[in-house]
Amino acid sequence: MINLWQAHASFAMILFLLLPSFGLGRTWRIALLLALLAASFIPLGGLSLAAYLRSHIDDLAITSMVFMAWGCLRRLGLLPPERQGQTSVLILFAALALVLYPATLGLSDLDPYRRGYSPRPLLLFVALMTLGLFYLRHYLAVVMLTCATLAFLVGIKPSHNYWDYLVDPLLGLYCCVALLMLAARRPYRRLITLRGA
Repeated sequence: MINLWQAHASFAMILFLLLPSFGLGRTWRIALLLALLAASFIPLGGLSLAAYLRSHIDDLAITSMVFMAWGCLRRLGLLPPERQGQTSVLILFAALALVLYPATLGLSDLDPYRRGYSPRPLLLFVALMTLGLFYLRHYLAVVMLTCATLAFLVGIKPSHNYWDYLVDPLLGLYCCVALLMLAARRPYRRLITLRGA
């Protein structure tokens, strides 16, 4: 049952984050988010719109859900922008995706996904990483990793693999693209500064 609600929440949050704000006030933005959630239940050919989206992107990782919820709360003005730690989130989850997915596609002899079924070493590694991020005050990454670990321990998703709680292709792709854009932005700004001089 949780995966169906996750699909509806994913549908609403993805569209809410992709749509422009249209200059709407907070009340109207909340109404828009609720309208998108209601629209996710609209049936089309026997399946809801959320189920169609789920058939393309599958169930998202808990970290993705937390990341999108944080983005929605920021867009609604209910959370201040995090002053530090956004780049660490991008680096962390891009690295996790680059460790997991090339190996899963057979590009490496290692199979880290298999270790997700008995993840004691992985849980210990993530716990140490979470403590380090907490010490560095990168709270968004701490909340994402903590929620994923607690969700795995409780078993709220159908999957019994810890990796499915930690990262998914959509989050990995987003983080990799965002890092590439950040890396390209610095030389572009320097070029503009040199031309202005």
